[in-house]
Order: sequence, then C-alpha cells, then structure tokens
Amino acid sequence: MKNEHAHMTECAAEAARIARAISAAQLDASTTPCAGWDVRGLVNHWVLYTAHGLEHRALRRTLPDELITRDFTAESDWAESYAAQLDRAVAAWSDPAVWEGDVDLGGTSSPAAEIAAMLIEETALHSWDVARATGQELRLSDGAAAYLLETVEGSAALYRQYEGFGDEITVAADASVLDRALAASGRDPHWTAA
Repeated sequence: MKNEHAHMTECAAEAARIARAISAAQLDASTTPCAGWDVRGLVNHWVLYTAHGLEHRALRRTLPDELITRDFTAESDWAESYAAQLDRAVAAWSDPAVWEGDVDLGGTSSPAAEIAAMLIEETALHSWDVARATGQELRLSDGAAAYLLETVEGSAALYRQYEGFGDEITVAADASVLDRALAASGRDPHWTAA
C-alpha cells in the first residue's frame, strides 16, 4: 500500500499541475487523443473519476447523480477545485484500512487494492490525454511509470473487453517505460493535437 499510495499522490499532483495550465479557450477545443471526446468532455470525465470517484471509492460510497451530470469546467476556478478534491481523495486513501476488503461497484465488488490500482491508472492515462490535448506533457517518475506499465499490462485485456482501451500500439524497442504503458493502453505516445 505504501508504494501504491506514493504513486497515487504523484499522479494526483501531476493531474493538478496539468489542470492549472489549461486555459479557458483550450476547453473549447474539439481534438483529443480519445475518439469522440472534446476537451471539455474529457476534462469533466477526468475530474469526475480521478478526484470524486477516487474519494468515493475509498469511502465506499457511490457517486451521486449531481456529480455525474455536473459540468465542472463551468466554474472559473474549476482547476483549483479539482486540485483540492484530489488532495481529499488521496487523503482518503492514506489509511491502510481503506486498502483492505472489497469495494462495491454497484452489483459486483472488487478488492480495494485493485480498485486503487485502476484509479491510479485512470488518473495517469487521462492526465496524459488531457495534457496532450492542451499542448502539455505528463511527467512521471521512473517508479510511477513502471507501476503504470505493470498495471496497464495487467488490466489491458479487461479494458479492451469493455472498449476502454484500443488495440495496443507498436513502439520502438527502446521506447520509454511511459511510452510503453501508453502504447499498451492503445494510446499513440506521439499523438499531438496539431
């Protein structure tokens, strides 16, 4: 749990950094690495699941409809609100007891540690999506990138079954660990909005 929580903390801090650098004009852009998503829609999904979803899973609560349907980006200080919510979410996972037992997913349940891994993965991958769509880069430590790669490789088949990941992208043998993780999730590490 200690290493995983450190990776969660790092990915959340990076998500907050990326959010703070997004201009209001960039929210109206139509091109993202995620087919069918514009920047505003992607950012709202990112905020919902990587901050609110992260906290609600730790607290074993379901996301209320008010959050699911909310346009977080309609608020002028959405990035600061997102950063504060990320801090609350990471704090909710700081108790070792939260990593024990199962989390109900609405009819099914999964071990809390697996849910945490999925949420760390989601935070990192969608942070990359948003970063690239807004002309930024995702910066992860070697340890966090290695954890992401391991998590993506372990969950890729399941994600593809539910169309959460595209087909794996081929990258050079000497590609970075982060690029390999992105490629394993069906993302082109060289994607740009231009």
